[in-house]
Formats: sequence, C-alpha cells, structure tokens
Amino acid sequence: MDDLRILLVSPDLMATSRVAALGREHGARVETLRSLDGPAPDGPCDVVLLDLQGVPGDAAVIVSRLRSVVGEPQGDARGDSARATLPRLVAFGPHVARQRLDDAVAAGADEAISRGELLGSFPALVRRWRG
Repeated sequence: MDDLRILLVSPDLMATSRVAALGREHGARVETLRSLDGPAPDGPCDVVLLDLQGVPGDAAVIVSRLRSVVGEPQGDARGDSARATLPRLVAFGPHVARQRLDDAVAAGADEAISRGELLGSFPALVRRWRG
C-alpha cells in the first residue's frame, strides 16, 4: 500500500515533530509547510493538516489561501484526470477553539478536529483518510 501523503501546515516545531513521528509509525509521509508564504509543496498530497492554533488570522482567509496553494486537483496514479480530486483539508486546533474550527469548515475545510483527536487517534484517522 502506498504511503498516505500528508502536508502539515504549522510553524509549531513540537506539533510538526509529533505528527511526523506518528506518520512514520502509521504509513504516512509527512511534509511540512511552516507558513502560507512558504514555497508550495513538491508533488501532490492526499491530506492537508492545517494548524489553526499556529497559523494566525481569520480561519476563512487561511482556508482560502491554503486551497489556492494546494488546491489543484490531483489525478490518480494512472493519470486518470476523470478521477482527479482535491486533497482533503483537515483543520485542527484546541478543543476550546470550537468556533474557529467551525469557521474553518464553513470556509471550505473538509473537517475540523481537536489537536487531542489528531494526536490521540492518528492511526484511525490515517485509516479513514485512506478511504
């Protein structure tokens, strides 16, 4: 089975190191983008994790900017453009920031989860994202 390709958008070194370690343990390849002003990632990704605690600003603006950075549809492994899909955008943040998480979903994120759920349920999330 191919590795799940995850782009983590976060300036938080603790979060990036924890998610990268979890990725290695559970068959996911994690690349980090520390800022939306940074260079676009190389190649397609399956999932984009957006750290709403670490990336300042309005959630709707952040989601929109991030979609423009990674929002190009990706074809499947055979290059079948009819099956092209956008990467799944998952916002995460502190569970007490529920409104900010909800704002991200309203702005176009596919889902929003707490930081605790991301770190504590990573294996189950990877299985779900593989679909």
